Amino acid sequence: MDISTFQDLYPFKSHWLAIDGHRLHYLDEGPPDAPPLLMLHGNPTWSFYYRTLIPSLSQSHRVIVPDHLGCGLSDKPQQYPYCLARHIANVECLVEQLHLKDITLVLHDWGGVIGMGYATRQPENVRRFVIFNTAAFVLPLIPKRIKLCRVPYLGEVLVRGLNLFAGLAVYMASGHPRRMSPQIRAGYKAPYDNWANRLAILRFVRDIPLEANHPTRPLLVDIDHGLAQFKSHPMLILWGGQDFCFTERDFFAEWKRRFPQAETHVFPDAGHYVVEDAHERIVPLVLKFLSS
Repeated sequence: MDISTFQDLYPFKSHWLAIDGHRLHYLDEGPPDAPPLLMLHGNPTWSFYYRTLIPSLSQSHRVIVPDHLGCGLSDKPQQYPYCLARHIANVECLVEQLHLKDITLVLHDWGGVIGMGYATRQPENVRRFVIFNTAAFVLPLIPKRIKLCRVPYLGEVLVRGLNLFAGLAVYMASGHPRRMSPQIRAGYKAPYDNWANRLAILRFVRDIPLEANHPTRPLLVDIDHGLAQFKSHPMLILWGGQDFCFTERDFFAEWKRRFPQAETHVFPDAGHYVVEDAHERIVPLVLKFLSS
C-alpha cells in the first residue's frame, strides 16, 4: 500500500503485534506511563479515522489505535474468521501484550460492539467511555444500501469488485463532503485497493447479526445484557446528527435511554464520520471529559 500521498496527514510510527501468525498494526502515541486510551475504528475505516484526535489526546494520555485484522495496515489474510468474537479476542490480546490498565475506550461504528465486547469480558479494566456513532445492542435496523451488500454474490461484486462500500463512504458518511479533500479520501481508501484487500469489509457487513439465527447474534445479546454494569461509569457520547445508518432518532436515543447519566453532544451538521466532520469541536470536549 502506497501511503506517500497522505503521509503528512498520518505522521505516526507504526507498531505491530503478531496474533495467530498475522500482523496486527497499531499506533502507540504519548507517554508510555500515561493513562491509556484505546481507540477502536469501524468499517470501512482504519486508524486513519482518529488521526485528528491523536496529537492533542497524546499530550496527556497514551493513545493506542489498532487496525483490526483485515483493515488498515494490518495483515489481510484470505482464510480467516472475520467475526465479532475474533475481533474482540484480538483486542484482548493487544491489551494484554501492552499491559494496559484502567482503560478509557473510544469507540466508533463496529468499534462500539468490539469495544463493549472487550469491556463486558474485562469490566475491571475499563474506566470510562467515549462513544461516537455506533451501537452495541440488539437494534436490527439497517439501510437498504447496506442490505444490498449482504446479498450473496451481488455483495461480493459491489464491495470487493466495484469497491462501492469504501468508495462511496468517503462521500456519504460525511456531513461535509467538501471537507473530504482528494488526499483525505485517498487516505481512507488506500488500504482497500484491490479485491483481496476488501475481504474484511465484506465480512464485517455480513457479520451484522440482523437475523435471530445469525451465528454472531448470541454474542451480541450477551454484550447487550452486559451493558447495564457500566451505568455508573463516566461516558461521553458525541453524535453526528446526519448519520444515515446510526440515526440520532434510533441509536443515539437508545444510548441515552440506557445511560441517562452520560454527557451527550449532538453535532447536527456532522455525518457518520463525526470525527472527520467535527474534530475541532470534539477535541476540547474530550480533553475536558478526560480531565474531570
